[in-house]
Amino acid sequence: AESIIELTYPISSVGPMARCPEDLAMFLGTLLPKEQTDFDASFVTEQSLDELTLLVKKSTIGWLADWGGSLPYENGVLSHCKRTLDIFGSLGGASVECIPDAPFPNEDLWDSWMTIRSHSILNSLRGKIGCDADEVVPTLKARCVKAEAIWECERGECLTRQQLERAVEKVNDWSVCADSLFQSYDFLALPSSQVYPFDASMNWPTSIAGKKMDTYHRWMNVMVPVTLLGAPCLTIPAGMGSTNGLPMGIQIFAQKGKDAQLLQLARWYYRNSEMKDIDLAV
Repeated sequence: AESIIELTYPISSVGPMARCPEDLAMFLGTLLPKEQTDFDASFVTEQSLDELTLLVKKSTIGWLADWGGSLPYENGVLSHCKRTLDIFGSLGGASVECIPDAPFPNEDLWDSWMTIRSHSILNSLRGKIGCDADEVVPTLKARCVKAEAIWECERGECLTRQQLERAVEKVNDWSVCADSLFQSYDFLALPSSQVYPFDASMNWPTSIAGKKMDTYHRWMNVMVPVTLLGAPCLTIPAGMGSTNGLPMGIQIFAQKGKDAQLLQLARWYYRNSEMKDIDLAV
């Protein structure tokens, strides 16, 4: 494996989970070092519903749906999420506009994420084990670590510097593309998953809507665009499926530095859903 090449931000990070946007904002404010951010939870928690409505009604959400047909979904997921997004407009909030075409090639994002992920996992485990890169896989096998972790490290060992640099270059291109999208939309949205919750006895979905999954994590492809951006993102509950009674969510993301605006949007949604007795429990 080549020397460590990474993005300027992690592809995974510690973040808060909470029962409501107000708690989420306060939790995030506690996690963030005060000297490194100007985030103020009070911009979220102390706004009245009327004040939130004035802010939110000026916003536009770009609905990326199936990323121009490149993301397969279990039957019902897309219509389920779109009905939930329509709540914003029906209650006098943000307008929702469909984005029919893929804003960036999905396979470029997937390949870049795979490359960066395998490289990152290999180097992370090398540091934790305290060994050279070529000793990681034998050590994992000797310790009977799960096959997926070994597979990631074997991929990481084979990566060249050129492949790593190309992956980072593609992510930077996607970042520029996303910034352009945010000139037209305040927020972007995707389903939180391509499938509904599945039986715990299944390791992972091997196919979705007739399309075979070529890796153990391909069924999570929908989270890759947001992950690679390093942008603020939250998942709002979309309620239960009308036919299967299973929960679904929607990931909504914004430009870097727009954490408070994103949480204001979520709080408006939560408060209105609560007042209108819309069941969003998951």
